[in-house]
Amino acid sequence: MAYHHHHDRHHHLNKDEEKPVDHKKEEKHHKHREHLGQLGAVAAGAYALHEKQKAKKDPEHAHKHKIKEEIAAAVAVGAGGYAFHEHHKKKEAKKEEKAHGKKHHHLF
Repeated sequence: MAYHHHHDRHHHLNKDEEKPVDHKKEEKHHKHREHLGQLGAVAAGAYALHEKQKAKKDPEHAHKHKIKEEIAAAVAVGAGGYAFHEHHKKKEAKKEEKAHGKKHHHLF
């Protein structure tokens, strides 16, 4: 499924399909990806802590565990950055939706 990223803000068409961009759908897409980034950051952080503990308990292979810990920590930082990026994209999509009057509040 192709999602339009707002490089050209004057034309609100999905360039692949030539129909209007569904900003609500795009917002949900970025929210889902933000949550995946958060999950990845938590999982990689937990694995880094696990390897740190293994390094303490297994001095014979401590160097191997320390390397795995550092890689997992780097992955956690990267996943956190990705989650932050998607959070920004979600806010952009929400702003676009609001700018185009797509919010319909039905009172009755």
